[in-house]
Amino acid sequence: MKKKSIEERKISRRSILPILGGSLLLPFLGFGNTVIEEASSPEDEDYQTLLKPDGTTVKVKVKTIKNSKVVKKNVSNKTFLNWLGKKL
Repeated sequence: MKKKSIEERKISRRSILPILGGSLLLPFLGFGNTVIEEASSPEDEDYQTLLKPDGTTVKVKVKTIKNSKVVKKNVSNKTFLNWLGKKL
């Protein structure tokens, strides 16, 4: 009797193969889906129009303007143009 119960408990390769194959199909069934965040939030969609040195306009995200750092405050127009490389 003991030999029969031991033989019944043995796991053969043929019994493992369907389990292994079934576990590989789980990602295709959609059980591991993650929550996708929306790429566009209201803050990211806000743009501000700024002027480039050559006089053309550029749309820049408000978020990048908020994250930028000020190099020097209260710069005169002459100093600013010299910094840009423009001659008066």
